[in-house]
Amino acid sequence: MEDVEAFAGRAVEALGNDNLKWVAEPATVAALLSLAADAAHGVTRPAAPIATFLAGVTLGQAGGDPAALEAALTQIRGAIPG
Repeated sequence: MEDVEAFAGRAVEALGNDNLKWVAEPATVAALLSLAADAAHGVTRPAAPIATFLAGVTLGQAGGDPAALEAALTQIRGAIPG
């Protein structure tokens, strides 16, 4: 998992937005990976990036409020069968 967190940190740095540093924190990375796994196994593998993209778009529309991510994760999981 450390490699994924390191990648997330480098990606945040590449975007040049210090307000996104929380995205690279272990809890956030774990939450996004969990959603991706749920979508990949509950629907089909290609659903994983769609699910995480939708979470990101929802988060962006909410002004980057981390609480919006939790709500988006719950709502998207509701669309996954099983």
